[in-house]
Amino acid sequence: MLLQQMINGITLGSAYALTAIGYTMVFGILELVNFSHGAVYMFGAFICMMLITAFKINFFMAFLLSLVITGVLGILIDKICLYPLRIKNAPKVTSLISTIGVSIFLQNMVMLLWGSETKNFPMVLNLGTTNIMGVKISYFQLLIMAVCFILMATLTVIIQKTKMGKAMRATAQNMEAAKLMGIHVDQVISFTFFLGAALAAVAGIMIGMYYQTVDPMMGFMTGLKAFAAAVLGGIGVLPGAVIGGLLIGVIETLSAGYIHGGYRDAIAFAILIAVLMVKPTGLLGRQVQKKV
Repeated sequence: MLLQQMINGITLGSAYALTAIGYTMVFGILELVNFSHGAVYMFGAFICMMLITAFKINFFMAFLLSLVITGVLGILIDKICLYPLRIKNAPKVTSLISTIGVSIFLQNMVMLLWGSETKNFPMVLNLGTTNIMGVKISYFQLLIMAVCFILMATLTVIIQKTKMGKAMRATAQNMEAAKLMGIHVDQVISFTFFLGAALAAVAGIMIGMYYQTVDPMMGFMTGLKAFAAAVLGGIGVLPGAVIGGLLIGVIETLSAGYIHGGYRDAIAFAILIAVLMVKPTGLLGRQVQKKV
């Protein structure tokens, strides 16, 4: 029972971790919590489902197209809703409220286009199951975990080893200094939004296939949990987002399995609050000293 719940939790937590990375990347560069990220997660799942069911496109092609379309949506969110506020030096809270508005807009747009009812996501990868030490594990669960960890490792390499990654780290450290050093900060921000949105789309598609359902509100609670995961691990710290996502997923499934399914969300957030009371910066976060 314990091992079974742990496997289920790691599967769910992998999706939370991928979504949390988008939160933490945007916060690391702009010091902004992008509350539209959960809606982007939902949008990516819907786009992939519609490409498969309505346009009869091969799953792998639909998957790649969904990542590109959702990534472009991430760029548009920045260019249309955040960039005008940024160049006017608007308060951070204004941009935060703008992202909440974008989230509501995307949810209602999807309802208008495809209806508000829950839709079936086709199981295009029926890989079967295996039994290890009495624990039933589907190969699709292993695929979700493998894809998530491969993408996380790839993202780490991009940030640490590539020119764009260095530009992202420089922009996160000091945006004004990065501009003076010749870094095109707006391109870096657009790339960050594209990457974060694409990762959220991967998570949305995988979870849509895992539960075989999608609905316009699927990103609301997932977005909150992914944000909680980013905060738990240390907002702005990529490894922290991964650890936080896995912890939230495991805590949620263990709570459902051993206490009560109705309390799974409450217990996960209660543990988040308890951790932050002890370590306000999160598990891997550090207190930043600001000079006046």
